[in-house]
Amino acid sequence: MKRYYSNSSNSTTSSTGIGFTGLLTIAFIVLKLIGIIDWHWLWVLSPLWISACLVVAILLLMFVVYLIKYIVKEKRKKAKYRGKQSAE
Repeated sequence: MKRYYSNSSNSTTSSTGIGFTGLLTIAFIVLKLIGIIDWHWLWVLSPLWISACLVVAILLLMFVVYLIKYIVKEKRKKAKYRGKQSAE
């Protein structure tokens, strides 16, 4: 008996899987353990820390962009306020 699942607009689906980074890490670990590659463990586990570094870099970049926008907005408010005061 076959079951068919529809993906209607009110249902939610989630994808759980190992992902490319996890698969690459497992492949590197297996290759290291069976002796095909002679890398240092730092490089065998590099897909994990490189991914983490990319996430941190993206978050840091987003924070810097937000901070710059906030500073520009505050400067414009102050300039507008000073302009109103000098007009009076």
